[in-house]
Amino acid sequence: EEAIFLRKKITLLRAFSLLIGSMVGSGIFISPKGVLKNSGSVGFSLVVWFACGLLSMFGALCYAELGTRITKSGGHYIYILETLGPLPSFLFLWAEFFAIRPANSAVVSLAFGRYMLEPFFAPCAAPVPAVKLVSLLGYYMVLTLNSWSVTWSARLQTALSIIKLLALALIIVPGMMLLAQGHTENFQDAFDRQSLVLDKLPLAFYAGMFAYSGWFQTSFVREELVRPERNIPLAVIVSVITVIVGYMLTNVSYYTVLGTQDVLASPAVAVSFVQRAFKSLISVVPVLVALSCFGTMNGGIFTFSRTLFVASREGQWPPLFSMIHIRRHTPLPAVMLMFPLVTAMVCIGDIYHLMNFFSFSRWLFIGLATLGLIVHRHRHPELHSPFKVPLFVPVSFTIICLFTVAMSFYSDPVNISIGCTMVLSGFPVYYLIIHRQMSSRCRSPFYYLTHKLQLLLEVVQQEIKTY
Repeated sequence: EEAIFLRKKITLLRAFSLLIGSMVGSGIFISPKGVLKNSGSVGFSLVVWFACGLLSMFGALCYAELGTRITKSGGHYIYILETLGPLPSFLFLWAEFFAIRPANSAVVSLAFGRYMLEPFFAPCAAPVPAVKLVSLLGYYMVLTLNSWSVTWSARLQTALSIIKLLALALIIVPGMMLLAQGHTENFQDAFDRQSLVLDKLPLAFYAGMFAYSGWFQTSFVREELVRPERNIPLAVIVSVITVIVGYMLTNVSYYTVLGTQDVLASPAVAVSFVQRAFKSLISVVPVLVALSCFGTMNGGIFTFSRTLFVASREGQWPPLFSMIHIRRHTPLPAVMLMFPLVTAMVCIGDIYHLMNFFSFSRWLFIGLATLGLIVHRHRHPELHSPFKVPLFVPVSFTIICLFTVAMSFYSDPVNISIGCTMVLSGFPVYYLIIHRQMSSRCRSPFYYLTHKLQLLLEVVQQEIKTY
């Protein structure tokens, strides 16, 4: 009886919660090991953490401007489509669906499972099959919630964002207290140049940027934001500054309590920290960290489903995935599509190999999206943007992203080559199916299957344009 479309339910507070909830997740609790391993020393690892925060701020400002220039949802995908054209946008979509997003979700899910089980098996490591089972159960719970209600997904994200900041505070406060008491022995000879290996630095940046990743999440839900011209820049700037400060203090706390070898040997750095510094909370912090990962899973499903929704609406993905449930007003088919791939990657994956595997493709396309901002400015100088960043910000961010991607071939050639192959495999698919179908405007070969699934899932096309 009412129009079917995605409602504007993301307020400034919910946008801020979405960003905080997506950035503060498994990364700060698992990435310190990857950053330290590939940077070589405590001092250089802290430099990498700060540099990743600064780089994330540059990227977030670029995306804030893109979000005020381009009024569609879809994030990286729609920005590349509108600025660089359909081929690179489809290659992103192809890599994002088959590699980046399921690997990212699998990393966060595995971290959730590991931290959730840690109190029950300490001091031993939790059995791998049990970790994977709990990881999948957590992911399926979030999947069900996002299929059920946009409002409740947003409310959960707000509540979990508060829990995430509380988890960071429980690590920061005891660490700062010990530092104030003079426990600085782990910072002696912090910048040991002998342990620095330059060709490993891109992998350190990948681990750090994974922890910060999430600063772009508001761009995926642009059409559902209340007052996006004001709320996107405001939410982005406040949330990224908050996370940079929180991450730097958290890492200083880690190194105040744990030595270099302790961090490298720990499968769960936050748990090792609590075991050493705050034994009374030994069973509380892992649960808080697990809930933090739960929030990151929720934010990831919430936003990526909008990418598939928009890609389907633009004709580069099967039409079923641009449909909305007639009562729930959620993009149900797009939400459910990631289910099999994430399940497979959780069952076979290892956290650190997965991280390198998807980071190459992710940062390649983020660099292309900010390159698209420069192109869009050049093509449309007459376009007024309510938020505009200095030109050196997108230029420097793009150069750093593409340089890091190029350097990573020397650092981890096997996983990076797999990621590159995944991207390139989209070329024949685009020219054989997508380009031909878009050019001929013919009916989808899956029309009858789509119709049957539409009836089964009770979904229809969006009736009102929200952009």
